[in-house]
Amino acid sequence: MMTFLKTILIVLLVYFGLKFLIRLATPYLMRYISKKAGQQFEQFFGNTTNMNTEREREGSITIDKNPSKNSRASKTVGEYVDYEEVD
Repeated sequence: MMTFLKTILIVLLVYFGLKFLIRLATPYLMRYISKKAGQQFEQFFGNTTNMNTEREREGSITIDKNPSKNSRASKTVGEYVDYEEVD
């Protein structure tokens, strides 16, 4: 019976110890993750904006995508069914 209580006590101590350590480490881990994400975001978007501003003059107009030739909506909606009222 005593070994069972020791086992339960050890399991509870490990559980609460890990819970406490995770609570202490979470702010540092989140700060590290956000700093890394910010660096990747800056690296990805920082280079493209500098290249675009150097390449294009102010006031120049560029079109990235040509409009599609079939821009009209389809007129066929579906099959028309005529109903008759039956007495």
